[in-house]
Amino acid sequence: MSDKKVTYLEAIGQAIHEEMLRDEAVFLLGEDVGAYGGAFKVSAGLLDAFGPERVIDTPMSEAAIIGSAVGAALMGMRPIAEMQFIDFITCGFDQIVNMASKMYWRVGMPVPIVIRGPSGGGTKGGPFHSSSPESWFFHVPGMKVVVPSTTYDAKGMLKAAIRDNNPVLYLEHKLLYRMPELREELPSDDYVVPLGKAIIRREGEDMTILTYGAMVHQCLRAAQVLEHDDDLEVEVLDLRSLSPLDRESIMASVKRTNKVLIVHEDTLTGGIGAELAAILSADLFEYLDGPITRVAAPDVPFPYAPPLEDAYLPNAAKILSAARELAAY
Repeated sequence: MSDKKVTYLEAIGQAIHEEMLRDEAVFLLGEDVGAYGGAFKVSAGLLDAFGPERVIDTPMSEAAIIGSAVGAALMGMRPIAEMQFIDFITCGFDQIVNMASKMYWRVGMPVPIVIRGPSGGGTKGGPFHSSSPESWFFHVPGMKVVVPSTTYDAKGMLKAAIRDNNPVLYLEHKLLYRMPELREELPSDDYVVPLGKAIIRREGEDMTILTYGAMVHQCLRAAQVLEHDDDLEVEVLDLRSLSPLDRESIMASVKRTNKVLIVHEDTLTGGIGAELAAILSADLFEYLDGPITRVAAPDVPFPYAPPLEDAYLPNAAKILSAARELAAY
């Protein structure tokens, strides 16, 4: 193990640095990633370590960043394309959906791109710096989508994504970047966390909570209260990877507990929870002892005002309320 505890943000920077050392085909491009180390300083120091040919400050054009990354990947490179805020990924939507995700099927060549950036609310960033866009790309065949919730996973899943021959959307929740309780010592040896594998963060037998990203920590807080105040043992399954989805782990958990609560920060309608609910109702209907329940953001635009943001986002209190109602069913 390393002798220093690192943050979630530092773990991401470590992963990029180590993969650039490991493979000369890996390079980083994005707005201000070189001179300024990115908006959140994820890439601080990389320009000095690898030079401007591998740490490339681009114009303010996500379409150009992702389009360039597609071309580079087809020529044998392994680009990491940073979105300064993940909200701006919409400007490169065509390049992702009609190029990156389809090129393998058109030309039969690997397209090893990682598109990464800060996502999610809770930081008072307003509607243009707080998106949770995972469901848009979860819908796209050919794209992998991962959302790590811990420092260990942040590093290991990014390294796995960079080595993958498919385009991967890697979402980093801003709230987790410098969260003190996520600081941990990481292995000094090289490691990866395989994509497509969920993990049980808390074992239980009375209910399963399916969640990912920053909501994992809200769910764990709620589960602790439910154990103390309600004598309920709630299992929290961190999906980590949305595409590919670990259906086997989801099925096994829900078969054990017979009740399921789905929690995500994205809006309710058409979110990841809708697909999870469809899978469970089709394949595990006879195992369910209560309705499939969801906690998510309301179907309204992300608010500007901090008090409205607090009301808008899912939190431990909302999860507690939904879990108690489901437990009593």
